[in-house]
Amino acid sequence: MSLTKADIVERVYKEAGFSKKEASDLVDLVFKVIKDTLSRGEKVKISGFGNFSIRDKSTRIGRNPQTGDAMEISARRVLTFKPSQVLKEDVTVRYGHRLDEKGNEDKSIPAREGTSRALSSFISNSEDESDY
Repeated sequence: MSLTKADIVERVYKEAGFSKKEASDLVDLVFKVIKDTLSRGEKVKISGFGNFSIRDKSTRIGRNPQTGDAMEISARRVLTFKPSQVLKEDVTVRYGHRLDEKGNEDKSIPAREGTSRALSSFISNSEDESDY
C-alpha cells in the first residue's frame, strides 16, 4: 500500500482541524514550494526528515539489458533524497526486527510500537504556539 496525496490531505484534515478544502490547499502549497525550490536547483532540507536535492549526471556508457550491447546514456538531471539519521532510526526501530539474516522482511510480524521522532519538532512547536 502507498500513501497518496489524498491520504495526506485526509490526515491534515483530521489531525490539524482544517476544513478539507483548507487541508487540500495547504498540501498543494507545500508540494508547490518544494517543487519550485527544486526546479531552481536549490536543496530542500526538512529537519528530522531528510534532504531533497538535484544532481547532474554526465553522459556515460551503459549496456542494453536485453541485448548486452554498449550504448550511450545521455546526461540528465536527477532528484535525490537522503533521509535524516532520525528518520532512519525511526524506521529501523519499528521495522528492523522483521528482517532475517539475509535481509528478507517477514511482514506478518507486527511493527514495534514507538513514538516517531522524525518531524516531532514541528508537531511540538505548533502545539506550543497554540497555547499563546
